[in-house]
Amino acid sequence: MGSLNHPLGNVRVIDLGRHQAGPRCAQVLARMGAEVIKVERLGGEETRYHGPWVRKQSSYWVQYNSGKKSLSIDLRKEQGKEILRKLVKVSDVVVQNFRPGTIEKMGFSYDVLKELNRKIIMVNVSAYGQFGPYRDKIGYDPIGQTMSGITMVTGEEGMPPIRTGVPIIDRITALHSAIGTLAALHEREVSGEGQSIDVCLADTGYSLTEIPVSAYHGTKKAPSRGESGAPPTGIYPCKEGWVLLSAGDQHHWHRVCNALGKPEWLEDPRFITRPDRAANRDVVNQALNDLLATMTMDEAIAHFTKHDVVAAPVNTIPLAEADPHPWERRAMVDVPDFLAGEIAVSGDFWHFSRTPAVVGSTPQVGEHNEEVICGLLGYSQEDLAQFREDQVIGERHEYDEVPG
Repeated sequence: MGSLNHPLGNVRVIDLGRHQAGPRCAQVLARMGAEVIKVERLGGEETRYHGPWVRKQSSYWVQYNSGKKSLSIDLRKEQGKEILRKLVKVSDVVVQNFRPGTIEKMGFSYDVLKELNRKIIMVNVSAYGQFGPYRDKIGYDPIGQTMSGITMVTGEEGMPPIRTGVPIIDRITALHSAIGTLAALHEREVSGEGQSIDVCLADTGYSLTEIPVSAYHGTKKAPSRGESGAPPTGIYPCKEGWVLLSAGDQHHWHRVCNALGKPEWLEDPRFITRPDRAANRDVVNQALNDLLATMTMDEAIAHFTKHDVVAAPVNTIPLAEADPHPWERRAMVDVPDFLAGEIAVSGDFWHFSRTPAVVGSTPQVGEHNEEVICGLLGYSQEDLAQFREDQVIGERHEYDEVPG
């Protein structure tokens, strides 16, 4: 049997994605060793020019596109379409996250793609899916948070709806897309056929509220915001900073009692079972708050960790960046960058024992035009020059307009 240097080292992906969910799916595949060719408009995909900036480089762009190749072509021109058709014939996966119906208008529906390559796998990412009551509506990450109820189970009673501070719907949708791609690649080994995949932001939202939605569906009893079960479960203030404590399960209770210096609570009828502690959470939380008021965040973590209670920092972004964990684990990695010199990107989340992940740099606009068009697709240098003259392909950029 043969082997690969990386898990997806024999897979080629065409990334037609924009913004986050689609490109992040393709980036996950790139991390696993797939050759990912980012097809972007002349001048570069628009999120190349979205902040925040690190020495003129977009921290936004690099997180979703590092480790890819760039093919900058005009898909409105027939020559550009023909280049893409030839690329489909020698590829394994196409990822796109245009609004439903757009890719069909461009001439690249799944029916067209499978005529070009019966093994092609098409990953369609959208706001509401390729079918359903809201198919034709436009949407971004927040729609998954609001329509699924996430914003109304986050926070405490009486608060306005609360969104997360990061695009969790985009990120998890990208993972759903990547998982589906891996499954389709595996199935293709048996059938010899590709297939299309339909993943959407709204479904992802419901995957996160599946427990309260299921409970309400069965009982028609709405959950209360801020319900966290038996204490201690939640974020607590310290003398300096905040700490997360999570020890609501029965087998944790004796550890909590020891940490609080209240061994007598082990026999107290108010706290014998998890429902008992939930009913008397104010008493437990008051004891926790009294103790934590004497401690800094680091002292609280050390104290509760000594008693084998789950305790973690509630970090600001500067504190999160200073933590050694993501750097030692390579969850964040510094890579060379053509603008910033060096920039941090998300890294290796799998740590394969034999076939390591690949954490690459971000390409310049059209950096791989010649490699793809001539080297992979077999066009001549004369063809390449003509494509440039006809503005079918290009390497121009808009970085001169970027601050910094």
